[in-house]
Amino acid sequence: QVQLVESGGGLVQPGGSLRLSCAASGSIFAINSMGWYRQAPGKERELVAAIIYTGGPSTNYADSVKGRFTISRDNAKITVYLQMNSLKPEDTAVYYCNADLKKSRVSNNFNYWGQGTQVTVSS
Repeated sequence: QVQLVESGGGLVQPGGSLRLSCAASGSIFAINSMGWYRQAPGKERELVAAIIYTGGPSTNYADSVKGRFTISRDNAKITVYLQMNSLKPEDTAVYYCNADLKKSRVSNNFNYWGQGTQVTVSS
């Protein structure tokens, strides 16, 4: 099995910063991509940022977070981070880690989600 364990959420004032971490463990042969999504109350889950491992690496960001958020990775720890600066109230949401990976050289791709971590931006 594969597990994604998130940490780093919390309450922060507008303009503040938080760093989220997502550590992957289990039967992992290769990672295709890892990223962060978020879901605010009454809204659909949306992509925040992702790292594409194959053919790159390369990164994707939602327009709403470009210039404020940075996604990075630690290959040895199979961990991705989301550094969030200049946070705004509209960034308030549950943030979910996502991983798309292979369990062996010949396996299909598998997609996993973390349990989610709450980020609240409020004064």
